[in-house]
Amino acid sequence: MNIKVVKVGYLEENCYVISIKGKCLIIDPGDEFDKIKNLVGNKQVLGILITHHHFDHVGALSECVNVYKCPVIDYKNKTIIKPFKYEIIDTPGHKEDSVTYYFKDDKVMFVGDFLFKNSIGRCDLKGGNESEMLKSINNIKKYDNDIVIYPGHGDSTMLGYEKENNVYLR
Repeated sequence: MNIKVVKVGYLEENCYVISIKGKCLIIDPGDEFDKIKNLVGNKQVLGILITHHHFDHVGALSECVNVYKCPVIDYKNKTIIKPFKYEIIDTPGHKEDSVTYYFKDDKVMFVGDFLFKNSIGRCDLKGGNESEMLKSINNIKKYDNDIVIYPGHGDSTMLGYEKENNVYLR
């Protein structure tokens, strides 16, 4: 699986395009549709994965749906789009609709604003909940250390690194 990222919008949200053999998924089309379209190129878009519905993660969603005519996958619609193989993990806390997409075969997770390098997502915004965040953190700590974490903002990290260094995961 090929993973590309483009930072979009004034909050520099990470929008990902993941592809296998000319087919792709867009993860969190936050803004600046033209940048996303350039990253997609001539690949066939099979779907759009949304980690949570904050404006900086869905700002270009309507444009993507209108242009690519594909389904939106989120906390309500947990369809698996083949040939991609992933698990959808509920990870509320930053927002009640937060999910993580886990691609086990590739050892990668797309976590939105649930988890960041050396931090976690805010819980003080509408839909946030500290006790739900704690449950989500305890759940994600059960996964293998060698999983690459792709967050909604900032740099990627390793789950093992976060377990050792992120004060919220200790």
